[in-house]
Amino acid sequence: MKKVSIIVPCYNEGKMIELFYTEATKITNKIENYEFEYILVNDGSKDNTLQTIRELSRKNNDIKYYSFSRNFGKEAAILAGLRNSEGDYAVLMDADLQHPPRLIVDMLEKIEEGYDSVATKRVDRHGESKFRSLFSKLFFKFLNKISDIPIIEGATDFRMMSRQMINSVLELSEYHRFSKGIFEWVGYDTYWLEYISEDRVLGETKWSYLGLFKYAIEGIVSFSTTPLRISSIIGGVISVLSFLYFVLTFLQTIIYGKDLPGYASTICLITFLGGIQLVAIGIIGEYLARTYIQVKGRPNYIIKETNKQNED
Repeated sequence: MKKVSIIVPCYNEGKMIELFYTEATKITNKIENYEFEYILVNDGSKDNTLQTIRELSRKNNDIKYYSFSRNFGKEAAILAGLRNSEGDYAVLMDADLQHPPRLIVDMLEKIEEGYDSVATKRVDRHGESKFRSLFSKLFFKFLNKISDIPIIEGATDFRMMSRQMINSVLELSEYHRFSKGIFEWVGYDTYWLEYISEDRVLGETKWSYLGLFKYAIEGIVSFSTTPLRISSIIGGVISVLSFLYFVLTFLQTIIYGKDLPGYASTICLITFLGGIQLVAIGIIGEYLARTYIQVKGRPNYIIKETNKQNED
């Protein structure tokens, strides 16, 4: 009998955990010849998420949980779940039921056909604001323009992976992780399931616009060095134009006796070049900061509590 590990990152999902488990088990209990385990990762929640998880784990032997010492982020929670999974397959999904548990049946069917991974992509962002949808579409288009690793537009973290693919993902040791890119980078044969995103039953989304912007920067910096090249190109172009402008001004002064441009034009030029320099320094700083943190070798997360003795 094959085993499937269902990994669920949880941050302030106290209202949803029990409902999620109830709905998910309605599906998994009907699937024959498979054993399921639920790995709930509490990512430093501020509400009663941990207490709810404790109570569920006492009543159900198929639940094991890991609770972080603080909020380390969803990527760290995904990593912890994968490291502690024991299944032949692993499923990543959110606790808010926007990832429909019923798709697990289709995932198993496809992965048994020989695929290494069954991933999902949203074809309709139901219940999401137009601005957020536009931001997401622009992000995917921009990332695919500058990255060597193509990422499917609408791709979500909801997917099933084989043990071989899981082990390959775990071999990547970077501190700053962007799972959507990592899953594509390791390769393997992936089948894409399309689905319509469902509304949250309870609670509110944990992703603010600032959080989404930071996540977008993470994806760009993690899988492309194009911004560095762009800043170099812009610097080179401005240098050439500045030199040509200097030559033109010098010739006009020598030949025609024209006065040099005045105060206003000088200030505009200085501020423009200063802005370009700050942008370039900022881009370099993003890459340098990640190198600095990676070199420190700090763990991606710290587990404070678990109902299993052999935590990683």
